[in-house]
Formats: sequence, C-alpha cells, structure tokens
Amino acid sequence: MPSHSDALVMDEAKIDRALTRMAHEMLEKNRDLESLVLVGIRTRGVPLAERLAGKIREIEKMEIPVGVLDITLYRDDATTIGPHALLKATLIHFPIDGKKVILVDDVLFTGRTIRAALDGIIDFGRPSCIQLAVLVDRGHRELPIRADYVGKNLPTAREETVEVHLREEDGQDEVHIVRPGTTSRKPEPRGKEPA
Repeated sequence: MPSHSDALVMDEAKIDRALTRMAHEMLEKNRDLESLVLVGIRTRGVPLAERLAGKIREIEKMEIPVGVLDITLYRDDATTIGPHALLKATLIHFPIDGKKVILVDDVLFTGRTIRAALDGIIDFGRPSCIQLAVLVDRGHRELPIRADYVGKNLPTAREETVEVHLREEDGQDEVHIVRPGTTSRKPEPRGKEPA
C-alpha cells in the first residue's frame, strides 16, 4: 500500500496571502505602472499572473496587461519530448519594447523553464527589463537564474516533487511536496488539456 506522507505546505489562504505580498512587492519595485506587464508561463503561471494583476488592480485601481507564453518550442529538452509535443497558444497582444516584463510561473526548480521563457519573450521585442515571480522556489538551480518575487522558499530534496494545484486548472488551491514512493494527490483535471 503506498505511503501518503506527502506534505501540504500551502493551502488556499496561504497562497492568497503570498500573492498579496508579492503584488505589494511588485508595486514597491515598479513605480511606473504604465510600463509594467505580466506574462504567465503556461500552464499554472497564467492564472497566477491573472491573480497578481487582479491584486494590483485592487490596490492601485489600474489594469496591468497580462500575456500568456507557451515555451514548448524554446525548451532545451525539445528533442526528448518528441514530434508530438502539445503546443498551446502564446497570447501577447501588447508591445513589450521598453516595458518592464514580469514573467510569472508556479515553481522555480532548475531554471531551465525560465531560460526558455526568456528566449520566448525576447522574440516579441526588447523589454527594458525582465523580472521573475514564482509561487514556490524549491532550489536545485542548474542555471544562474533567481526570482525577484517568491511566494514561498521551499527547500526540497532533489528526488521530491512539488505539486501546485490551482482552482482554475485543478479545482482547488494547494501546494504539496510529494516524496518518492508516495501517491500524488493531484486532483482530477476539470476538462482541461494536459499541461
């Protein structure tokens, strides 16, 4: 019988508090909101970017544009994914030249996803700067990449997995550490395409 020793590290309230704090930090660091845009990395970076934009709207009464970036074609392991990689739309309907772009993702691990996202965003123009916001930083970097805004620093063993569940994709908000030999508590998908 599999062990259920995975650990719940963030529930809905903790995720919401972390995002509120991150939104305030973004506003402190970026005074010129006219030049600020958020770009969520598919899949779970997108709802996180939308939530952060919503919190900024609540605080400052100002809309921040939100874009969506699919990094599939920029991954350095694309040859191992195979010829049938599922491509999803990249939706950046605003100019990024001269903008402050905040990339948003759920988990920062090796840094390879963010490297791919940087390549992807540069194809759209030349921002004045690119910052990074992640809900969870779990360490184990393989590239010199650091987040500017972190919801939770979560030291993990390399063989552990961090699972982020968001209500927009999974029906609930939770972050778990799943240890080797345990059963994932990933909720059943809600009619969404696989990430």
